[in-house]
Amino acid sequence: MSEDASRKSVDALSEAEARRELARLAMEIGHHDALYFREDAPEISDAAYDALRRRNEEIEARFPALKRSDSPSERVGVQAKSGFGKIRHAIPMLSLGNAFSDEEVGEFLARVKRFLGLGAEDAVAVFAEPKIDGLSASLRYENGRLVHAATRGDGTEGEDVTRNMLTLDDVPESLPGRDWPDVLEVRGEVYMRKADFFDLNARQEARGAKSFANPRNAAAGSLRQIDPKVTADRPLRFFGYAWGEVSRPLGETQEATRAALADLGFRLNEPAACCRSLDAMLDYYARIERERADLDFDIDGVVYKVNRLDWQQRLGQVSRAPRWAIAHKFAAEKAETRVNEIKVQVGRTGALTPVAELEPVTVGGVVVSRATLHNADEIERLGVKAGDRVRIQRAGDVIPQVLEVTEDGGGDPFDFPSACPVCGSDVEREEGEVVWRCTGGLICDAQAVERLKHFVSRDAFDIEGMGTKVIEEFWTDRLIRQPADIFRLDEQADAIQARDGWAAQKVRNLLAAIDARKTIPLDRFIYALGVRHVGQATAKLLARSYGAYEAWRAAMERVSAERKAAPDETKKPERVGEAYAELTDIDTVGMAAADSLAAFFGEPHNLDVLDALAEELTIEDAAAPAAEGSPVAGKTVVFTGSLERMTRSEAKARAESMGAKVSGSVSKKTDYVVVGADAGSKARKAEELGVAILSEDDWLALLDGTAPQDAAGNADGDQERAQGSLL
Repeated sequence: MSEDASRKSVDALSEAEARRELARLAMEIGHHDALYFREDAPEISDAAYDALRRRNEEIEARFPALKRSDSPSERVGVQAKSGFGKIRHAIPMLSLGNAFSDEEVGEFLARVKRFLGLGAEDAVAVFAEPKIDGLSASLRYENGRLVHAATRGDGTEGEDVTRNMLTLDDVPESLPGRDWPDVLEVRGEVYMRKADFFDLNARQEARGAKSFANPRNAAAGSLRQIDPKVTADRPLRFFGYAWGEVSRPLGETQEATRAALADLGFRLNEPAACCRSLDAMLDYYARIERERADLDFDIDGVVYKVNRLDWQQRLGQVSRAPRWAIAHKFAAEKAETRVNEIKVQVGRTGALTPVAELEPVTVGGVVVSRATLHNADEIERLGVKAGDRVRIQRAGDVIPQVLEVTEDGGGDPFDFPSACPVCGSDVEREEGEVVWRCTGGLICDAQAVERLKHFVSRDAFDIEGMGTKVIEEFWTDRLIRQPADIFRLDEQADAIQARDGWAAQKVRNLLAAIDARKTIPLDRFIYALGVRHVGQATAKLLARSYGAYEAWRAAMERVSAERKAAPDETKKPERVGEAYAELTDIDTVGMAAADSLAAFFGEPHNLDVLDALAEELTIEDAAAPAAEGSPVAGKTVVFTGSLERMTRSEAKARAESMGAKVSGSVSKKTDYVVVGADAGSKARKAEELGVAILSEDDWLALLDGTAPQDAAGNADGDQERAQGSLL
């Protein structure tokens, strides 16, 4: 058997292995995001989680063409939990990129200088502060009064926790004095001091209640209480050291703005320092690492932020993180324990995943009782068996991973199943794959049930009360066999109420929750179908690109027909067909996702499922992705050659912030090609295709609204514009 790709260094991965690794990491990081951000019940440490994201980013850097549309690098958190109202952030609450070594911190500083067009010798002041291990929150003040408070949620929309936040002594209902902006969003972390955490757990144990695993979980669970009285009884605190929307600046630097927040009564995360060199940054990190145990709150690293706010503005952000900040994280933890048993689980795509059932062991404050073994190749590589003593690390999978066997327990080698443990169907492994899959498809109860669980999950239809246990019970009793059956359960109300534990009110609540989801946005509908390689980000791209359900379905059926007519084409999407090429032209949608969609729509049973759902649902058209008032919203732009007034990275960032789509290649769908010095083949191709070619000055004039009126419209292929400029 071939070596497991998850154990290879990034430099040693082939393209096929890299593609598989990115798929694995997207799934596993998504699982951990849901546990951490929504359930407050992480299975792995922050260091372990960071290792997953770091590997994902390293693979994407080496194989940029393989970046998935559902890549974790495109996500921040998860959608807000039900039970609370929702608040949309005026400015997204971003996550942070990570550094794990001195070299990576140095590269962060070098990237900042390159982006800003500075020389290596130019100084960049960086503000450094402890990275609090708490729950991110945002407080919005208008005319000096708190109007609402929200958790980060998915970065765009969070939970309304206003009443609960007002129970914290560190959160003023009104700002002191008069020297504050009319609108001020104060952001930071809700946390619990270590001593308070131990006292809370002692109280929990005294009353026979469940204790919390660590201060972060205690803080998150305490804030997310429906009854504010429960929150008020918990010793929560708030560090307010950052900001979102402000009607006027509080200062010109990170340091000055933090000081202004302190003057308004907010507690800051100290000790902090302004560092004016890489050596100073690393000295600060070493100091905080030494003092970590003496701090009265948990931290998991330090954060570096470019001090000048005008430079922060220029640097902007990537999809989930600012370019002007980075977290320098502390290292992961390991432990030893014994393997009691090895089991094989079957997922919704038929993947067979072996899992080691462990003698419970505490790693970094979290009790671990299970660890992934990835696949059959990994079991063979490790030589792991039931009874063996193993070293585990909370860093690298859906659940912690086994690193090595430290003591042979003398048991028999594990025999990986040749048939599905659920339905008995044969298992097979595609060429180039390491994962064995059940061939039973929808006749396999495990796959069918897992697909239904996915369908009703929070990021899909989000049906309150239709959880894992209910899906399994209703499936077993044949109340539901396909997704559309869920929306017909009102016909089964009497049968449901006759079940143990199902009182009339519970049935009414479930049916009301189902009825509330009969209208669904197109992107959530697409994601809910569970098509392999189609995650949330890809679903949103598909919805925006095709607009309406009917248009998307018709296009996908054409894609399927074209793929059937050209089954062996593996390199050039255009050789498959026009609809297939149009699909893969969507930014970050590759042939893997296109082939999965083609296969899905080539299965008659799936078309029947869609027909049945269409009868029950109202599927809303996708909103246009345009940025309001932007002259380039929705346009596709290609940059080529060396720009003089800004770096290429800065030009791309500004274009995307104004609603444009930046592409790396020129096609007939390109609206503008912006050329700098030494422009080459892309400019020539634009001329051949009749695409509008703009100079850097023309492009900036277009963005600023000073370009001639005809330039702001669609590039319609006029040869005059293609040859020269906007005139």
